[in-house]
Amino acid sequence: MLAGPYAAMMLADQGAHVIKIEPPGGDMTRRNGPHLEGALPMAQRGFGGYFASINRNKSSITLDLKQPAGKAALLRLVEKADVLVENYRTGVMERLGVGYDTLAAVNPRLVYAALRGFGDPRSGESPYATWPAYDPVAQAMGGIMGITGPVPGGPPTKVGPGVGDLIPATFLAFGIAAACWRAQRSGKGQFVDVAMVDAVLAICERLVFQYSAAATPPRPEGNGHPMLCPFGLFPAKDGFVSLGVPNDRFWVPLTRHMGQPELATDPRYATNECRMQHRGEVEEIVGAWTARHTKAQLSQMLGGEIPYGPVFDAADIFEDAHFRIREMLVDTEQPGASRPLTVAGTPIRMSATPGGVRRRAPMTGEHTDRILSEFGFAPGEIAALRAGHAID
Repeated sequence: MLAGPYAAMMLADQGAHVIKIEPPGGDMTRRNGPHLEGALPMAQRGFGGYFASINRNKSSITLDLKQPAGKAALLRLVEKADVLVENYRTGVMERLGVGYDTLAAVNPRLVYAALRGFGDPRSGESPYATWPAYDPVAQAMGGIMGITGPVPGGPPTKVGPGVGDLIPATFLAFGIAAACWRAQRSGKGQFVDVAMVDAVLAICERLVFQYSAAATPPRPEGNGHPMLCPFGLFPAKDGFVSLGVPNDRFWVPLTRHMGQPELATDPRYATNECRMQHRGEVEEIVGAWTARHTKAQLSQMLGGEIPYGPVFDAADIFEDAHFRIREMLVDTEQPGASRPLTVAGTPIRMSATPGGVRRRAPMTGEHTDRILSEFGFAPGEIAALRAGHAID
C-alpha cells in the first residue's frame, strides 16, 4: 500500500521511467485518503490525496496477472525492463507464475526488488515469513516503538508518520540503485530483498549497541536524549521548541541568552556529564526560561547559534518560506478538482540531474495503450487484450 509505491516514487522523482501495473479497476489505494472538492470519484478513475502523493511521476497500465494473457503481457514488458518492484507477501508472485526465477530467465539483467514484512526466504527464512505486516507491526517488532514514548519507562508510542513503510522503502530504493549500477557494468541482475522490520531495526542502531554494551534494554526516553542534556523538547509561550546542547560549547551561549551565565561555570552544570547527573534540575531551569517566550522570540535569540527549531504543525510548514524555497511543497494538478493538491517534494538535490515532482499521479490505466505500444505490442494485440479483459 505504501512501502513499494514509495520506493518506486523515489526512483521516479530522480528520472526513472516508472510504470505502475494496476489490476483492472485500479489500485485499492485510490480509494484511500482525502479527496479535493470536485475531484473525480473512483468510478470515474479519479484518486485521493494518498494515491496522488506517492504515485506522482509514474505511468499507469492495467493488467490482470491472473489471466494467461495478462501474465504473457507482463513477461514481454519484463524483457525490456531494468527493474521490477513488488510488495506482495512471500509466494504471491510465484503463485501467479511470475516469480523471480521465471522473470530472471526472461531477462538476466533484471533487478528484482521485493519488500515484505519479514523478508524473502531466499536471503534468510524468518519464522514470521508468512505473516502480513503493516507500518505499526514493523515499528513494534523493529524496535522503534519500544524506545519511543512520553516518559522514560512509560508505555511505548507509535511514531506518527508511517516510518515502518517509509524507511524500508528508502532502503529498497538504495538497494535498487546499487543493483542497477552493477547490472549496467556486468549485464547481470539480482534479487534485492528488504524486510520492513529489518529496516526499522537498522535505523534503531543506538538500541543495538546500547544493549550489547550494557545488557540493559533501552526503554522509552520521553523527549530527551539518553546521553545529552539539555536536549529535546521544551515549552514555549505558544507551543513547543526543540533545542539541543550536543557539547559543552553550546551550553555557554544558551546560559547567556537565559540571563544566567553563571550556569556555564557552575560545577553542577558545567559539563554534559554533570548536567546528566542533574538532568531534572537542568530541564526545569531551561524549560522555565523557554516558557516565558514565544516560539518567534526564541527563534530570534537562538536560531543560528545553538541547535534549535520550533515545533511546526502543517499550517506552520505551509507558511514557512524554507519549504517553498526548497521545493518541498509542490502543487499538482488534480483532474476535475477546483484547485491543485499540494504534495511533499523530494529532499534530494543534485546539481546536474535535479529531481522533483514533474507531473501528477496517473489515472487508472491512463497510459496502457502507449506503454504497450512502446514495448512492441501491435494495435491488434492491444485490442485483443482489452476484449479478453486482461486490460481495461
